[in-house]
This record gives sequence, C-alpha cells and structure tokens, in this order.
Amino acid sequence: MTTRTRAWAVAAGVPDPEIPVVTIEDLGILRDVTEDDMGRVHVQITPTYSGCPAMEAIRDDLVEQLSDAGYRQVEVEFVLAPAWTTDWMTDEGRAKLEAYGVAPPGRRADAPTPVSLSVRCPQCGSPDTRESSRFGSTACKSLWVCNACREPFDHFKTI
Repeated sequence: MTTRTRAWAVAAGVPDPEIPVVTIEDLGILRDVTEDDMGRVHVQITPTYSGCPAMEAIRDDLVEQLSDAGYRQVEVEFVLAPAWTTDWMTDEGRAKLEAYGVAPPGRRADAPTPVSLSVRCPQCGSPDTRESSRFGSTACKSLWVCNACREPFDHFKTI
C-alpha cells in the first residue's frame, strides 16, 4: 500500500458525526487527500450544504485520525465549488443509509430540483408514505411517515 493510498484510506474511514453508519467517503464529501514525504497531509472536503454544522467535527476527526496514524501535520480544506450533490454518494453509502432506517436520496437529474411524491419506507419497503416535515433530524433530511407500517423515518434530501 502506498503512503497516499494509506492516507486516503485513513481519511475515508472517518464516520459522519450525524449519521455514523456512513463515512465521509460514502457521502462523497471526501474530495482529495495528498501528502508529501515529510508526513504532511492535505485533505479536501466539501460540505453537503453551506453552513453544515458537522464540518468542524469532521475536520477535528480527520486531524485526530490522521495524526493517530502517524502523520505529523494535517491540513483540512473546505472546498465549496463545485457544490456537493447527492449524486456523489456511493452505492454502498446509499445501502448503509437504508439499512440504518434513513431513506437514501434519489439520483439528481440536471434539471429543476425534483420533488419527491413518494419515498419507499426503509422499514417495510412500502411506497405508501407521506412527508411529515420538510426538515428532519438535520437540515439535509426531511421527516416522512409510512402509511403502511406507521413508522416515521428520515429521508436524505436529493441535492
């Protein structure tokens, strides 16, 4: 394993502080990891939306994880352009969200923002659901209720 691959692997394993079953790589917010031969690492991440409160925690976790892995200096840069999109999420990340009980986002088309008329329930699989609140446990999720099993669930918004 090359040192860049090792630094990427360490950074990629950092969990999202709001949804700890997915990593920052699963979410697609890990953009780049470079290092030099002096043990300095530069990590680029993109927030899921501007003002995301998790970014500071992610930065701290990256610095801690990479420092614990032996890297002497870790710099984390927030890259705002191009803006993050749910299309950057990995298929594995989508599957992890669903297994955790959060309905994963659909694929974004290069068109006007899609409006979800129905979201499949991650508990029972029914498409008979309704949006209860445009904002869920975090600003990037909405709250839905399944009419079939009556369970509430978060839906990761398509951005």
